[in-house]
Parts: sequence; C-alpha cells; structure tokens
Amino acid sequence: LGRSASSHGISLYRGWSFDSDTAITPKICITGSTSASLHQILPWLYYHKVIGVSHFILFVEGEAAKPAVTSVLESIRGVKIIYRTKELKEQQDRSRIWNETWLSGFFYKPCNYELFVKQSLNMEMAIVMAREAGMDWIIHLDTDELIHPAGAREYSLRRLLLDVPDNVDMVIFPNYESSVERDDIKDPFTEVSMFKKNYDHLPKDTYFGLYKEATRGNPNYFLTYGNGKSAARVQEHMRPNGAHRWHNYMKSPNEIKLEEAAILHYTYTKFSDLTSRRDRCGCKPTKEDVKRCFI
Repeated sequence: LGRSASSHGISLYRGWSFDSDTAITPKICITGSTSASLHQILPWLYYHKVIGVSHFILFVEGEAAKPAVTSVLESIRGVKIIYRTKELKEQQDRSRIWNETWLSGFFYKPCNYELFVKQSLNMEMAIVMAREAGMDWIIHLDTDELIHPAGAREYSLRRLLLDVPDNVDMVIFPNYESSVERDDIKDPFTEVSMFKKNYDHLPKDTYFGLYKEATRGNPNYFLTYGNGKSAARVQEHMRPNGAHRWHNYMKSPNEIKLEEAAILHYTYTKFSDLTSRRDRCGCKPTKEDVKRCFI
C-alpha cells in the first residue's frame, strides 16, 4: 500500500500509470464521508485505484477538509471533493428522505445515528453525481475499509464486477473485522494482518463451535457492523438504504452475495480511533452515553 507517512506522501505516487477513463469497463465509483487525515486517505485511495476504481466522490469535513489535504486530493484525477457547506446542508434539508420512513428511526439522534443520516444524504447526492459522470457501479466505503476482490480471475474489482450477470442490481461484500495484534499500531493498512471472518464465509459448525473463543466475552461477534457493504449498478430511481445497502424506488433490486470477496474493516486499530469519535460528539464518558453514541 505504500508508506505515505509524511505530508508529502503524494510524491510517492508520482509516475503511477492508470488506465485512461475511456478504456475503463466497467466504470466504478466509490463514495464516502470522511474526516480522516491525508496519511490515511492517500494509501486507501491509491489501493482502490490499483484494483480498478476510477472515480471517488468524497464528502469531507474536519481534518479531511483542511486546504493542505484537499489541495492534494483535488490534484488526483478522478477525485471529486464535496465540502460540508451551509449550502450543502440546506440542499440536504430539502431531501425527500426526511419524508420517508425507512431512515426515520435515526432522525434527530446523536453521534452514530446522526452520522448514519448524514452518510445516507451524502449517498443520495453521490448517486446523481455518479450518473452524470457515466459510472456503472457505485460503492459506499469508509476510509478504514478496503475492498478485497478475492474470487476474481485476477486481483481486480473491475474484473469481479465485469463477471456479474447483467440481471444483478446489487452485489453484497461480507465484511471481515480486524483483530489487532499490538497496541502500538501506527499504519493499520500495513501493520494489521489478521481478520475475523464474516459468518457468511464460515462453515456453521466453525462459527457456532468457536463463538465463545471468538467473542472473548463480548455479546457481539463483531465490535461494529456485520452486514457487509454493497456495490450497486448506477440506474434510475436509485436511493441509499442506509450506509450499507442501496435500493430502488421502482423495484426490489436483484442482489447476490459474493462467496469470497470481502470488505476488510480496520476497526479501532488505534486508541485514537476511539478518542476521535468522542471528539465528534457531545456525549459524556458514561455508560449510558457510550451506548447512545455507538448505537
């Protein structure tokens, strides 16, 4: 993935050659909402470029919205930066999503609930941008997640999606969650190598037989989500269905679940991943507020 530890990490990628847009089939777009540093975003971005993603629609705030970060990102072909401006918020306040029921349980609640709504509104806008850019597929991904296109004839997301039958609207990538082996991780993408497999990719007797050992007293198998992420064909009447799925106002999408490909989720690999979450909301360090904050 390359060690872009310095603020001049972009120089490590100068001279890299990617296919021109006209040669790319299918055209794949990743969209995400991030407040991460350039140190985290750059290797994430270039990894996905290598496996075949041509466009990135990034909604930035916090650290990611600083000029030193956005000036670098905007210099990379295929990257579109969207700032969380007053105008953007006013536009999203007029979204039809606020009048629908599928997300209403998350409205006007703090922290992760608020983030989930914000991500959905951003995804709704990204669909329009992806259609205008002529994209074939769209994926919502966070900057602590990597797509692992296992099962393709070559290590390529483009090849993987090219082989999907034409009548399939959505492809589900089960998620794997990182198991941190040390407490001094600085660069998760190069230092973390062990992952807990999703139950969709495990024999049932293995999953249930080793559940207690795998959870180590935690009632949940994963620390965060377990329902994966999805890639959807860009088409008319699309809408987000939360941060993990896509839907269509006019039909029920035909979906398949991949048997080998996965999302590698680098979950809380550093202590600062937890403290930065605290900095994003006004929750107190109590058990009650922690439960509210983390859903």
